[in-house]
Amino acid sequence: MRDLPDDDDWIADRRRVIGERFRAERLRQNLTQDAVYLASGISRYTLQRVEAGAEVRLSTLIRIAWVLEVPLAELMG
Repeated sequence: MRDLPDDDDWIADRRRVIGERFRAERLRQNLTQDAVYLASGISRYTLQRVEAGAEVRLSTLIRIAWVLEVPLAELMG
């Protein structure tokens, strides 16, 4: 088991990476933000926050992964 770093900067970095993966997959599938947020039942603002690496609910990530037809674990890395 390892100790946590002294600050939480690593968490923000990790969220940004995850957001980039969600965005990259959306673009790889040639989907617009509109298509994804409407299909997943979330707001455009929420999808933008996910892709920007903001703090979001796990259920939101699960919804988007479902719409993208990609296992959440794959997007989380």
